[in-house]
Amino acid sequence: MRIADILRSKGTTVATCEPGTTVASLVTALNAHNVGALVVMDQGGVVRGIVSERDVVRRLAEHGPSLLEQPVSTIMTATVITCGLEDTVDTLRELMTDNRVRHVPVIVDGELSGIVSIGDVVKSRISELENDRQHLESYIYR
Repeated sequence: MRIADILRSKGTTVATCEPGTTVASLVTALNAHNVGALVVMDQGGVVRGIVSERDVVRRLAEHGPSLLEQPVSTIMTATVITCGLEDTVDTLRELMTDNRVRHVPVIVDGELSGIVSIGDVVKSRISELENDRQHLESYIYR
């Protein structure tokens, strides 16, 4: 299965914010969109980073409540691991595991075209296993 297949079923909407967004606003946006991470983009539409719930929690533990007034740029991951539509889910699963990331933006021709979460990858794998099981049952009961 390819990343394009995942996006075809889940859609291409991506929650984003700008680097100057406060961490407090980020937390509100994460909750409003019911997501675990936002892609950080500048006003020109260029991906500048990614910031997750985990980033917020870890930095809150280090800096306390004053962190909420800081810009997202102070806690985001600036080196973003990305994938393309033609990448396979298996390749992405390895990439996520090796780099310990749970959200990977999809970039097509230099532009943000979607995002894949670890939940999407797991859901995809469960679907594949279910299809395999049905094929095996069909084969056995012929």
